[in-house]
Amino acid sequence: MRVLDLDMDFFLSDVCALAAPGKRPSVSEAQPWDEAAVRAFLEENCGLSRQNPVPGRVFTTHDGALDLWKEWVEAGKLRAPFHVTHVDAHSDLGAGKPGPAYVLETVLALPLEKRFDLARYRREEKLDEANYLLFALALRYVASLENVRSPRSRPDMPQAIAVGGGQSPRALRLSSTLSRLLPQYDFHEPEIPYEVYGDWRTFRADAPYALASMAISPRYAPQEADFIAAVFREYIVEV
Repeated sequence: MRVLDLDMDFFLSDVCALAAPGKRPSVSEAQPWDEAAVRAFLEENCGLSRQNPVPGRVFTTHDGALDLWKEWVEAGKLRAPFHVTHVDAHSDLGAGKPGPAYVLETVLALPLEKRFDLARYRREEKLDEANYLLFALALRYVASLENVRSPRSRPDMPQAIAVGGGQSPRALRLSSTLSRLLPQYDFHEPEIPYEVYGDWRTFRADAPYALASMAISPRYAPQEADFIAAVFREYIVEV
């Protein structure tokens, strides 16, 4: 199965600096795409259609995607692992605080069936919109991952998970110091095929999506871009 995972900050002329809590970036930092360009990307690059909308959801921060996937997997509507197309100005794999260390050294030390307490991770302020996708890898939700980036995206691939290193590795693999030292904590994390599109114009979805979502990400996008979420809603049946 295939999932489309969009962030509104992709549809900007530049990457905004993270605004303070409760604030939005100024539109002077980055202009939103016009409506026609947004529709063209959704239809021509992602294969979405207003005539045949797919199940989907819009949420405020991007970690809402992880909640949606967990909900659908547990309801039997989505079979894990699944393919993810991540359309975003950021990788959301743990660059910046709190970083990847908690997932790699604490979550990976748990057997898979004990890794799913998202409420705990939020209470401990370890799970957020900048690393939810790393948590998704640790939960083994992701079979393969595409990252369609803005041409203005900054390098943010954590080297600890990049197979072969670099910003465009062929695959991702999670591992921990503990698993390397103690075999009983090595749960044999899978290698996940990875492809990055630094120029979104080279991306074309090669099959339909079973589920699509968009994050507004208010601290990363000016208020003037909010119309994009309304446009996206025309291509989904909200669930």
